Amino acid sequence: STHWRNGHPPSSNSGMASVSSVSGSVLSVCSTDFTSVEVQGTIQFSISYVERLREFNIFVVQCQNLAIVDPKRRRTDPYVKSYLVPDSANLGKRKTSVKKRTLNPTYKESLMYRVQMEYLRTEVLYLSVWHNDMFGRNCFLGQTEVDLSTWDFGNTDINSFFLKPRVLYCSQRTQHLPAYNSGEMRLAVRYLPQVSHGERMLPNSGEVHIWIKNCKNLPLVKGAPVDPYLKCVILPDTSKKGRQKTRVLKKTANPVFNHTMVYDGFGEEDLKEACVELTVWDQNRLANRLIGGLRLSLGTGSSYGVSVTWMDSTAQEVALWERMMNSPHEWIEDVLPLRRVATAKTKRK
Repeated sequence: STHWRNGHPPSSNSGMASVSSVSGSVLSVCSTDFTSVEVQGTIQFSISYVERLREFNIFVVQCQNLAIVDPKRRRTDPYVKSYLVPDSANLGKRKTSVKKRTLNPTYKESLMYRVQMEYLRTEVLYLSVWHNDMFGRNCFLGQTEVDLSTWDFGNTDINSFFLKPRVLYCSQRTQHLPAYNSGEMRLAVRYLPQVSHGERMLPNSGEVHIWIKNCKNLPLVKGAPVDPYLKCVILPDTSKKGRQKTRVLKKTANPVFNHTMVYDGFGEEDLKEACVELTVWDQNRLANRLIGGLRLSLGTGSSYGVSVTWMDSTAQEVALWERMMNSPHEWIEDVLPLRRVATAKTKRK
């Protein structure tokens, strides 16, 4: 059993800080808190993949006609940043150097990721241009995205893309990502409202039970089954104590986990603010790979009064959570499709 309220007493100030710290799943991609300038200009780059080394390279050539950030001094100090979405938390970001006082910076720099092609085909490349402010907040200058599921990797020519305003919310952006079949999960959940201690009923002592039964049709890697395992966290708590996981099963696209996870310390009001994030991973010697996941919540977009990107449950996920809330003590079961999720920030293991 994991005590969910560890690190998150919702009524306290420290609890609110806890919510804020994980309010963005991929904060620098999704945050809307940036200085506003008119987006303009282009970015030129080429893409290549070296099969033998499993290297994905983005060769950033230059940008042209960027916006002026400081009109008085006509100054812009631009750099380029890359993300692979939805798994930016695992693969990380890359940056070019900063070019000083120019609206037409030339970089001729490579941003490299070591990643398998099968995995790369599930990602979207985001290239964004930023003004580097040494004394304040960096300023967003524009972005472009490349759907790698349909990209012709035989094309190593230099491409020129117009920069576009950023998409404000992760949930809006993921609606436009390519269709991604990552299998399905059979699970059951139940809520026990209060736990007795002797003859006394303790307040806020409810338990959430999550029974992971199995997954089916997980995607293959190089034609072979994966080594899957499952992680669980109930947001907004991302502390190490709040993270649970199953054992790793070997070489199967249809793993049977039959694993139950218990989280205690829940009042009924907490269920409206919490989100169960379940993610399925492929264990790999080099880097564990996120296959897909789901989120059980009311999908309100906020938690304890703070706007968060991870309260983005689908209608089917919301329906399961609501049925559990309305039927205390009963196991509520469903089969849900796994989808793209950008996992919430967690502390290093």
